[in-house]
Amino acid sequence: MKYLILIFTFFFVNINFSQEKKIFFESPKNIYYISSDLHIHSVFSDGAVWPTIRVDEALRDSIDLISLTEHLEYQSHLSDIPHNNRNRSFQIAGGYVQNRPIAVVHGTEITKPMPPGHFNAIFIDDANKFFDKKKEPLSFIDGIKEANNQGAFVFWNHPMWEANRSDGIAKLDPIHKEVIDKKLLHGIEVVNFDTFSEEAMQIALENELTMMGTSDVHILIAWDFNIEKESYHRPITFIMSKNQTIKSIRDALFNGDTFIWYRDLIIGKSNNLKQVIENNLEIVSKGYGYRDRKVDILQVELINKSVAPISLNYIGQYTFHNDYKFIELKPRSSKTIYIKTKKVKEKVNLEFEILNYVVAPKTNLKTIKTITIE
Repeated sequence: MKYLILIFTFFFVNINFSQEKKIFFESPKNIYYISSDLHIHSVFSDGAVWPTIRVDEALRDSIDLISLTEHLEYQSHLSDIPHNNRNRSFQIAGGYVQNRPIAVVHGTEITKPMPPGHFNAIFIDDANKFFDKKKEPLSFIDGIKEANNQGAFVFWNHPMWEANRSDGIAKLDPIHKEVIDKKLLHGIEVVNFDTFSEEAMQIALENELTMMGTSDVHILIAWDFNIEKESYHRPITFIMSKNQTIKSIRDALFNGDTFIWYRDLIIGKSNNLKQVIENNLEIVSKGYGYRDRKVDILQVELINKSVAPISLNYIGQYTFHNDYKFIELKPRSSKTIYIKTKKVKEKVNLEFEILNYVVAPKTNLKTIKTITIE
């Protein structure tokens, strides 16, 4: 039944994606930026809403892919909503999708005290198999192995959570190093709800873990995130997929092909963010001249094609005629600047540091844009 749901839901994403879905970021030809939230809860663990509400919220937010990751060990509503089938929230959400442009993939949350903490397993077959014959949850290691046996993508949830780390610093314990060394762990949340961890980002970079950002929503999304203000949307992980099939999306996650939109920040590996900025920051030459005077001052238009702002710090050799080196491009906006190149040139290289594109702790993306002047 699970496979029927996955094929059915994603079939309609293929049909309706271009017509009904919001384009957050422009992507290269034959690459799809799949918007996802792979850490959410319903009343089938400790959430406050029915699974169908999560589908409707995701549709409103133009999310392509969600997973209801109910806690295995923590069921706060069990006395009111008794259930023996731990696949139930997925079945309800997946069956509700019908022809809507969204996919629901099966997931669960392995919930242990720290260490090791909480871990999501996405693309599982059967959440009931995470329990032994006595109906007790499997141990952490056995649970992680079961997730991998089911072909799951496993990531560490909120390693910076102050309830587990009083200093808010994500760090590896021996058990984490063990599952990394055994290739049982594939990703880590560098963003969870309203927190961002540079330390988790460093762990991801050092251990080749996929960077993830999630809402971890328990109540209504609208109560946690004000969608009227773009800078306070839910955290979204964009999966850089070769197509819109579940297989391609899963492969991209395992390959680390993601970036995260958190408030006004774009977070990810350098190569991934280079692709994003190359396709969303356009610089167009308008030729030489200023105020109808034929002078050696170059007019260029900076264009932001994305839904997020682009905060530029110019670090090149030239100076500007009207502006300083810091330039803020609002979402889906443009700005004209005038560059003093000293003499007329056929090509100009403009080097920028993108202050809200984070590629490592305390490190921002740098890019060089070459402008051909006609």
